[in-house]
Amino acid sequence: MCHLELWVVKRVSLISKFDPWRSRLCTCPQKLTFNPYTGCDHACVYCYASSYIPRFSECRTKKNVTRRLTAEAAKLRGEIVSLSNSSDPYPNLEAQTRLTRDCLKILSQSNCRVQIITKSPLVTRDIDLLESFPCMVAVTITTDDDEIAKTIEPQAPPPSDRLKAIETLTAKGVPTSVRIDPIIPFLNDKQERLVKTLASVGVKHVTSSTYKVRADNWRRFSAAVPSLSAKLATLYFDQGKKLGGNYFLPSTLRLQLMNSVAALAKKFQMKFGTCRENLSGLNTAACDGSWLLAKRASELF
Repeated sequence: MCHLELWVVKRVSLISKFDPWRSRLCTCPQKLTFNPYTGCDHACVYCYASSYIPRFSECRTKKNVTRRLTAEAAKLRGEIVSLSNSSDPYPNLEAQTRLTRDCLKILSQSNCRVQIITKSPLVTRDIDLLESFPCMVAVTITTDDDEIAKTIEPQAPPPSDRLKAIETLTAKGVPTSVRIDPIIPFLNDKQERLVKTLASVGVKHVTSSTYKVRADNWRRFSAAVPSLSAKLATLYFDQGKKLGGNYFLPSTLRLQLMNSVAALAKKFQMKFGTCRENLSGLNTAACDGSWLLAKRASELF
């Protein structure tokens, strides 16, 4: 890490080093992270961030964000800044507050590259900004079945709307990847139709990983999908392994599930990455899709 990045991590409160769970299993490239919001109103039952952010379902803006971000962003020197890794930067609240758009305006005037991670088609509202500086979008689509999504992502925009947004982004030349994440056995572990659709609209990268169980997300998941909880309980708690506060599926099953998505990506000529699985040998590009930023950066500068 360069001297400036060390300074940023030590001195600022909004932009910080990306280091999820301080996990040795994370294979993401070095980058920074910034969350305009605290909490998220999408209410995904599998979300892990609720285990460390109090009142997570109560999405709220951070205090004096634009003023503080302006000062911090001025110190950036080309780093990747990821929005957002704990709270979606386009919660339902964003349609009224426009806070993320204001933050993107600030970042577009700074020396950085931006990676947006979202479940919301509202990201297309900001295409004018995304086209103006090195930026990529990673859209999460856990399933292309709107009914299944309603059960596990009850307040998030439907996947059908996200697919339309992806088509709009790629048509405008905004580098776009898709996170098929998390993969949950017996629920969304057959993804050929989705991957084929993604390839047809110009997506170049797919990221995937399996559901990691924590106490709080397991309570929500079990209540939302009780018919699967007994099967999954055996896989996670009897046959799986606990690592860093998370219950993982058995390694052979994780390999099988990730191999399946990796093979589909290869079949449809896309890059693939998986993270936090100890399966980096399957990756054909940076696991988070941030390699797409290099292409955009070379075109702009």
